[in-house]
Amino acid sequence: MGHKVHPNGFRLGVYRNWEAKWFAPDKEFKPLLLEDVRLRRMLMTRLKNAGVARIETERSSSALTITLHTAKPGIVIGKGGTSVDQLRDELERITGKRVRVTIQEIKKPELSAQLVAENVAAQLEKRIAFRRAIKQSLMKTMRAGAQGVKIRVKGRLGGSEMARIEWNREGRVPLHTLKADIDFGQTEAKTTFGRIGVSAWVYTGNFPTEAPPKPQAAAEEPAEAGVPVGAAIAEAPTPLAELVQATVAAPAAPEPVAAPVATAPAASEAPAAKPKRTRTTKAATPAASPADGGEKPKRTTRARATTGEKTTAPKTTRPRAAKKKE
Repeated sequence: MGHKVHPNGFRLGVYRNWEAKWFAPDKEFKPLLLEDVRLRRMLMTRLKNAGVARIETERSSSALTITLHTAKPGIVIGKGGTSVDQLRDELERITGKRVRVTIQEIKKPELSAQLVAENVAAQLEKRIAFRRAIKQSLMKTMRAGAQGVKIRVKGRLGGSEMARIEWNREGRVPLHTLKADIDFGQTEAKTTFGRIGVSAWVYTGNFPTEAPPKPQAAAEEPAEAGVPVGAAIAEAPTPLAELVQATVAAPAAPEPVAAPVATAPAASEAPAAKPKRTRTTKAATPAASPADGGEKPKRTTRARATTGEKTTAPKTTRPRAAKKKE
């Protein structure tokens, strides 16, 4: 059976960073983790219409930093920053620490899998056909520059009595490739006939795997007494170098000159071309004439020569039957 792996967790620590960047000892880890979960649920519920795709938390000894990645920063900030101030006061009251809220805008919300899934869920809550909602989201995401997108819905689709799964995909979504930058998001659509789960995968390309080339600095040779090290090493003869010099210096014994070899014939005196072989056919043997009581000979066909030349075999004439005079 297939084992489904969360695309974000599959690449966590390899190409993707953690959303919660903090460390705590064993006794403090459990309450801090539960507090982190409550904060995320509260923020997603309160900023449901703000298009929040990702929430990052970072803790220090006495402060908490929350980064909101949203497609509509104006809704989060509010008029004159009143909404952010209210949100900060509420977070400080829940945590009992100093909270710093940072907002980052998402330039292309069509390439965020979480926002794509929320868009499909919002259309399903408005009683729009699920196939139409999926196709529209696929087209928008591909036009935004994605290389592949996949959307899946599960539940009582169209108000049917039996729940089922429907999905559609455009482009390619290589889930088994670690270096593939695949974003994953899921949400639920609360309809009158039950909840419908929506999942989305968006493939935008590969993570950069090659490190930038480092500039090569010119290596400076240390000098001692004004003489470079390389020159000093080159001047000192080694035993191998002395042996090579002695071998090269010794004159080699003259080799006896061999007798001149007969030169090949000139190009003009080309050898005579070999005669081409021709295939001859056997001459048809004369058959007995009808007058002698034999059967009429059958017409035989001669095979054509493969070289295209005419055969030298003599042609044989077919004997004609003599007419009887009455």
